[in-house]
Amino acid sequence: MCLAIPGKIISIQGEDLMRSGKVSFSGVLKDVNLAYLPEAQIGDYAIIHAGVAIAVVDPAEAEQTLLDLQDLQAIG
Repeated sequence: MCLAIPGKIISIQGEDLMRSGKVSFSGVLKDVNLAYLPEAQIGDYAIIHAGVAIAVVDPAEAEQTLLDLQDLQAIG
């Protein structure tokens, strides 16, 4: 099973199959392949699977998901 946590795209470099960027997961930065999301821009939230961005997520939904995860952490 995979847990899909949205990350915010902080930077983008390269083009086409070499397109990549840094994505922030609550302050933890990861290098991510952005080749499958040519429409993704800096500031967008994306779902990442195995180091590859697979979907752009609505910002309001992404922020709500992150708040919900914080609430769950507080419980446990």
